[in-house]
Amino acid sequence: MFTTTGSRGLYKAPLSKGLLLVLNGLTVILTLLPQYQELFVYNLQAVAQQHQVLWLLCGRLVCLDVKDAFCSSLLIYNFRIFERRFGTRKFASFLLGTWCLSALLDFLLAQAFQFLFDYEVEELPAGLLAPVFSLFVPFYRLIPRMPVTQVLGYIPITNKSLVYIVGLQLLTSSPFMWLLALSGLISGVLYHSNVLWLPKLLFVPAWVSCIGRYILEPLVSSSQPSSETPVGMGATLDIQRQQRMDILDQQQLLAQYNESTRNTRPQPQSGFLQWTRLFPSLRQRGQNRPPMQPHPQAQPQPSTQPPLLDNSPAEDQVARLVEMGFSRTDALEALRASNNDINSATNFLLQH
Repeated sequence: MFTTTGSRGLYKAPLSKGLLLVLNGLTVILTLLPQYQELFVYNLQAVAQQHQVLWLLCGRLVCLDVKDAFCSSLLIYNFRIFERRFGTRKFASFLLGTWCLSALLDFLLAQAFQFLFDYEVEELPAGLLAPVFSLFVPFYRLIPRMPVTQVLGYIPITNKSLVYIVGLQLLTSSPFMWLLALSGLISGVLYHSNVLWLPKLLFVPAWVSCIGRYILEPLVSSSQPSSETPVGMGATLDIQRQQRMDILDQQQLLAQYNESTRNTRPQPQSGFLQWTRLFPSLRQRGQNRPPMQPHPQAQPQPSTQPPLLDNSPAEDQVARLVEMGFSRTDALEALRASNNDINSATNFLLQH
């Protein structure tokens, strides 16, 4: 399965939804009208020698192969979590920056391949492929790895395994897809690591973001998730089923985390002497200590003041959310807002 990003579809991910609709729609149209496919061929020689910038733009946006379009769409849908977490403008800036960097790296890697193996690379697979491969960099760094099961008892399967399998399928779909994958990964590392202050040089301007927010976003934005609609106010069976799916997603996320922490607990010491039994920890000492007899002469007076409520989040709950990939500040705010309910806090962080 894909990473646990909630079953909320493309809510708060208008750019991802727009890319899926427009790019896949153009792929279907070009499949039905093959006479126009030559305008979207990613030809390096035509771009370098004839300076056909339009071919560069079209060839690096629309996929001509249906298999490439399908795999890249699956990856874009899964990577929509970054648009939710960082915002549409930062997500668009990342795609724009990696698109420009990977375009330059495509020509450099093609020249290096020709110099080493005396083979000229003329065409590369068309589509928004290099920026999609660049998203594997934040996916590897920011999304926590949680074990799900094991195959044959030795091969671990995590919540990120299927995403890597889809990426491997996309990598092996064309002979020179490895060149686009390499340029995408290099550009993703450079942009995500803030090398040479690239995020400050290649970004989406604020005025472009405002135009997209007020003109384009209403056209492609998804409706509010049904889990936030009251069940008793005329909700349909689809809404109730969607709410159950959200609850199951959260429970599965917590179960995976608990399973991973249970597997990493320290095993008992082996040897002739087990020091943990001879010298228990301070917490165990406090639990095993016999109750002290109250002194008869010291009778506490009943207090008229109400007990103070400690609403501070527990440290283990904060640690769980931090290991899931959220910042400590966001985890504390979510736990305070949800009255220290880790299920509600996790749901709140995934929505925002």
